[in-house]
Amino acid sequence: MATRFDPIRDLDRFFSEVTRTPNSTSLPMDLYRDGEVFVARIDMPGVDPSSIDVDVEDRTLTVRAQRQSEVADKDVKWLTRERTTGTYARQLTLGNRVALDRIQADYQDGVLSLTIPVAEEARPRKINVSHSTPTRVTEVVETSPAQGEDPAGA
Repeated sequence: MATRFDPIRDLDRFFSEVTRTPNSTSLPMDLYRDGEVFVARIDMPGVDPSSIDVDVEDRTLTVRAQRQSEVADKDVKWLTRERTTGTYARQLTLGNRVALDRIQADYQDGVLSLTIPVAEEARPRKINVSHSTPTRVTEVVETSPAQGEDPAGA
């Protein structure tokens, strides 16, 4: 059976391969805030968990991981190769509002979850307003009896 020539499909496949970069296709991420923590969920299917490295330096959080091909050393003839391999990295710039010393990482089912707590000093808080009722000072004025008056009022 002859293979059908489709120049549009072949051109699309060619440009997809040429423009594909490991960082653009390998570590897609969701990032959101849930109450007092930021959560980053990074897809890492096929990554060896022991190759995952997470570090923070100068408020830049870097995630590195390695994905290797199971058939890389074998003498095979590739028909198509869309699953990228190699070492990948993703960086997040963290602001002053997070607690760097309390970041947690968990890898499960091909997804790395990072929990980044909001710093205590950056959390919104309610300020109590104290108030007191003013105390009224009642001044008692003592008058001295006029001359010739009886102080007992008689």
